[in-house]
Amino acid sequence: QVQLVESGGGVVQAGGSLRLSCVASGLTFSTYAMGWFRQAPGQERDFVAAIRQIGGETRYAGSASGRFTISRDNAKNTVYLQLNNLKLEDTAVYYCAASPGRLGGATMTYRSSYSFWGQGTQVTVSS
Repeated sequence: QVQLVESGGGVVQAGGSLRLSCVASGLTFSTYAMGWFRQAPGQERDFVAAIRQIGGETRYAGSASGRFTISRDNAKNTVYLQLNNLKLEDTAVYYCAASPGRLGGATMTYRSSYSFWGQGTQVTVSS
């Protein structure tokens, strides 16, 4: 079955950096668009970043633009999220997600576009 396993979360001071990884199995990774979402306590799960299967088109939430970078390595079945200049408000559980659809534009940001989800990795930013 499909599995997405996130890692790389932790506790970091404001202004610091983390690199999240998500390893996928049970699917043909190169044919899936991949996304990162996050959920803070008491909040909805919000879009952070996404990358298409082919061509590497990326999309970011406004809060992530300029600070976070999504990338993928199809040879390793892995998608990454580099988090730089972290802020207190970035504290959340970060989830990766996979979509078999040929997403583009705004559809890359919809939770409903993604069929498979990981269990999440906690990112805590301290002052």
